[in-house]
Amino acid sequence: MDVQNVLGSYGWWIVALLFIAAEILVPGYFLLWIGIAAALTGIVNTIFPGLTFLVQAVLFAVFAVASCVVYWRYIRPAAETRDDQPLLNRRGERMIGRRVIVAEAFVNGRGKVRVGDGVWLAEGVDAAVGDAVEVTGVHGATLQVRQVS
Repeated sequence: MDVQNVLGSYGWWIVALLFIAAEILVPGYFLLWIGIAAALTGIVNTIFPGLTFLVQAVLFAVFAVASCVVYWRYIRPAAETRDDQPLLNRRGERMIGRRVIVAEAFVNGRGKVRVGDGVWLAEGVDAAVGDAVEVTGVHGATLQVRQVS
């Protein structure tokens, strides 16, 4: 067994597949790029089979940092700007500017408002049941409202 070349090309490709499989189980795009770095190290090791393990480890580290930088700098911003519905999973933020009806009277600035067929916690000025209020913001799952004049 060659101590200098412990992993070899196939070893790096197996490591790459393990990182990519881990990405499927724990999504977040981070392990994918580390897996790509391992695959690139395997390709370099195929082209230059005599590399020592230290050189392979340094190459892997450089490829890992470079692939993560490429993701954070170029791919992630491009993916975020492609979103045609940026508030899709932010239901509270989609309600900003909407007029709703008070379902439970506001006491000490807290109450409930009816939004569609549901009821949401809300904060704002004291208001009676049936009053119309406008959603001005959202804090967690609590809507911020103001009295409609």
